[in-house]
Amino acid sequence: MEELDLKEIFNIFWNKKAQILIITFIFMIIGAVYSYVFVQPDYESFTKLVLAKTESASATNSTSGSITQSDITLNQKLISTYSELVESNSVLRKVINNLSIEGLTEENLKKAVTVTAVKDADLLQITVRNRNPQYAAMIANEIAKAFIEEVTRIYQISNITVLDQAEIADGPYNINHPKDILLFALAGIVVASLYVLVANMLDTTVKDAESLEKMTGLLVLAQIPEYDFEGRMRGKK
Repeated sequence: MEELDLKEIFNIFWNKKAQILIITFIFMIIGAVYSYVFVQPDYESFTKLVLAKTESASATNSTSGSITQSDITLNQKLISTYSELVESNSVLRKVINNLSIEGLTEENLKKAVTVTAVKDADLLQITVRNRNPQYAAMIANEIAKAFIEEVTRIYQISNITVLDQAEIADGPYNINHPKDILLFALAGIVVASLYVLVANMLDTTVKDAESLEKMTGLLVLAQIPEYDFEGRMRGKK
């Protein structure tokens, strides 16, 4: 394949600008249809839990008010266990029974719930995604409630407090029409560019004297212009 300089590459794309624009526009239309028609809106709500002072579930308030280093160390050791406990069957079943939402099962609830540790493992964030924004917030808050009850039952300690209640989302988290259209437009530009380059590679016709000299390594001494003999003959009649 012959080498192309930047000027030649620019000329190739410039001469095919109409095709590039058409392909890009088609991809933008596909992106708009995909974003507005095929993407189902999902809503996201989250609640934050803070791991505070560790105290017995039956302890009095006489020792409350101070957090020791041992409390912090224990909380950090328990954080991975707590993350698993949030998504345990016992917690999720309690949530399903308490809410009685139609179609809500353990399997799809596990897929909808994400648990992350933030702020050096002092905070747990429970995130829930659902097609219904009200359900997403309800489920997140109910999981937090059931989780706290389960920790108290198993460990006989009360060291978790709800920092932020889950709120109803204003809009879907997974839909961004301008972004989707832009991504499809960029994909269209890439496809159009590849099309232009491949078409140029497969085009073996000689377009001018300069191209012929590059292909053969010979010097073009003269050019014979195209003569429209039939047109001239028709004009004389």
